[in-house]
Amino acid sequence: METRVNRRHPLTGVVASLVAFTALTACGAATTDSGSSGNGAAAGPEIRIAVGIDPSFAPFFLADSQGLWAEHGLNVRLVQFGKGGEGVDALAGGQVQLAGNSDTTTIGMLQQNPSLRSLLVYEESGRYLKVVLGPEVGDPSEIRKMAVVPGLSELAATRFLESKRIGRKSVDFITADPPEIPALLKKGDIDAYVLWEPWPAKGTELGGKVLQTTGDYGLSYSHWLIADGTWLSGNESTAAKVAEALREAAKDTEADPEAAAKATQKAARIPIAQTLNAIKDIDFGVRDITAKDLPNYTATAKFYLDTGNVEDRPDVARAALLGWFTRQREGS
Repeated sequence: METRVNRRHPLTGVVASLVAFTALTACGAATTDSGSSGNGAAAGPEIRIAVGIDPSFAPFFLADSQGLWAEHGLNVRLVQFGKGGEGVDALAGGQVQLAGNSDTTTIGMLQQNPSLRSLLVYEESGRYLKVVLGPEVGDPSEIRKMAVVPGLSELAATRFLESKRIGRKSVDFITADPPEIPALLKKGDIDAYVLWEPWPAKGTELGGKVLQTTGDYGLSYSHWLIADGTWLSGNESTAAKVAEALREAAKDTEADPEAAAKATQKAARIPIAQTLNAIKDIDFGVRDITAKDLPNYTATAKFYLDTGNVEDRPDVARAALLGWFTRQREGS
């Protein structure tokens, strides 16, 4: 059974306060242009890259701040989306040329967007998403309702229940947007959730407790740089330049978290402390997608099929371009 939160009535009380917090940090914004190549754009066609609005996108904001796009001859504009799936939709619709998004969310959208291509991994973690229990929940066996966001959050919640040998059918999944979920926990409308920061921290502020990370039960995620295959076929050299700038920015994020946090604050209004904490939980670095990754991606595709989210298993082998980044670097 799955329930959708009703949004026809105005949010009140603690939900309203969370929405106000979201507006201040820009986490609830639908779409925002962050400007073009922070320290001066290079000449040439504009490349629009879809990003989310949380610290996991810090390398993109740092590249903007440091002028790395322009150094690589690129005229880049970052377009911020409140949800990763919105960025993928914009990519499929031609509104952007590239996007950063989680492997899990992207795989779930392959069936309706079969031309999507994943070029590389630029971050991964088993620590960034956390399981949060409600104030009155003493043990996972007491969970009857979990809030989920379609994609990575839903997969993480499902795998958590499996790790505790709790039958999926015994728990009602309530679909909601991240800013609403901590308030639902406080009100007792849900018993638990699995989300990325800052929502675990907000949950603990409202009386919840972090039980564990997804890595504690064997689940990690990665973020892909993705492109539409049609655009990529005529612009592979441009995509390779974006990848190289992103590689430098990911390395710089690890080396100088303070600079990355300041760039993220400026671009997305995310508090510096929040980004610094996130960088501790996330391993940033550009690498190829390899054959070793495919079993996990295939398992995610099977998850979507088994849960009825898609009619046919997503074709991960076609979408994931193994060794693409190395080939581009060697070719250049």
